[in-house]
This record gives sequence, structure tokens and C-alpha cells, in this order.
Amino acid sequence: MAVLVQTADSITTIRIARPERRNAIDLATYNDLAQAFESAAGDAAVRAIVLCGGPDVFSAGNDIADFLRGPPAVGEESPPVRFMRALSQCPIPVVAAVNGAAVGIGTTMLLHCDLVYCADSSRFSLPFVNLGLCPEFASSLLLPASAGYHRAAEKLLLGEPMSAEDAVSMGFVNRILATGEVDGFALRQAARLARLPGAAVRETKRLLRAGMRRAVAESIADELQGFARLLASEEARAALQGFLEGRR
Repeated sequence: MAVLVQTADSITTIRIARPERRNAIDLATYNDLAQAFESAAGDAAVRAIVLCGGPDVFSAGNDIADFLRGPPAVGEESPPVRFMRALSQCPIPVVAAVNGAAVGIGTTMLLHCDLVYCADSSRFSLPFVNLGLCPEFASSLLLPASAGYHRAAEKLLLGEPMSAEDAVSMGFVNRILATGEVDGFALRQAARLARLPGAAVRETKRLLRAGMRRAVAESIADELQGFARLLASEEARAALQGFLEGRR
């Protein structure tokens, strides 16, 4: 299994577990993630979700080799779209624990989590343009809303990497912790949420997200169309193939 799911004490932990691929996300992993979030959201006993990766890497982003073999569909029931819908519309608080690199989707999914904690060694990047692609998962909407247009443009247009300190200053990470402490701290925060009145927590999350709900859904759909169109282009395929072969 590429995704490990465990529920205990009203908390579901969803762990990306493809260490041989640096937790890169292929279609099967998207499917497993979507199912895990859908199941947790439908379980009345679950009060909080912890999303995490490995001790050395959160996620290296989309699995480029998988994309080149078969570009993903953008229909409502395709695995990537199911995952985006399940996470962005999840009614339960999601706490993310980030160790190591979070690349592409590994960073953009954090914009849909409610609390995000990372290690001091964490690094974030959004290299879509560098690969001949465009932003996804409403990152072209949510990152400017969090960090301001010009700082977001620098990261999305140039693909400049971000340190843990950058991520905090740009507003999508709550706190930096020492390496080795992130998972435990995230779990303790989830436990705090799980002890609170469940209906009040869910309603507060709904209200926090309500103002952007329609805009997020529209942005995801718009980006998916652009992403699919660019992914089919010769420019993107050459850039992606070059990435696999280790060229600049």
C-alpha cells in the first residue's frame, strides 16, 4: 500500500508511504489518498485527521514517470480530482506534519490543511513552470491570498524553493519544530482538536472556509484544464523527460 491509514482515539492518520519513489504520488496513490479522506470524512467517530509522509521526505510531488506513461484525466472521478475534492471539502480538521521536501502537490495540498507543522530542515517548492506546466490544486488562488501576489508570483513563476522560515512567513505553515518532533507534535494538536466539541469544531471550519469555497472549486477546475492542456504539449513533455534524465 502506498498510503497507510490508522484510526485511534478519534484521530485518523493518513501517511504517504512510497519511500522507494520519495513519496511521489502516482494515480494509485491519488486513489488511496482520496479513499482515505472520504472514509474519514464519513466516519462520525473521527474528530481530526493527521496527514504525514516519511521521516526524510513529505512528498516529491507528482510521479513524473507515471504522468508520462499515461497523463491523468481531469474528469470528476479521476483519482487526482477525487483527492483534491476530498481534501479541499473535508469537514474534519486536517493537521499536516511535514518532514523533508514537499514538492509541487506536496506543497499545494498543505494550502488545504487547517494546521501545518514542519521540521526545520523542510524545503518547499512549486516548480510547475520549470516543467512546462501551470499551478494546480487552487494554488494560484490560495498562495497569493496567504502570501501576497508578488511573493506568490516569485515562487510560482520562477519556481524558487522555500525554506521552513519562508513557509511560515508566507502563511501556509504554522510552526517550525526540530527534526524528529514534527509527527508527535501534530498528533498532539490533533488530540486537542479531538477533545473539543465536535459539532463546534466542524462548524468553525466550515465558516473559516465558506468565503473561499466557490472560488477554490472554480480555481481547481480552471487549473486542471490548463494543466491537462500543457501536459499534452511537446514543451512540457520535453521538460518532464529532461527532468527524468537529469538534465536542467
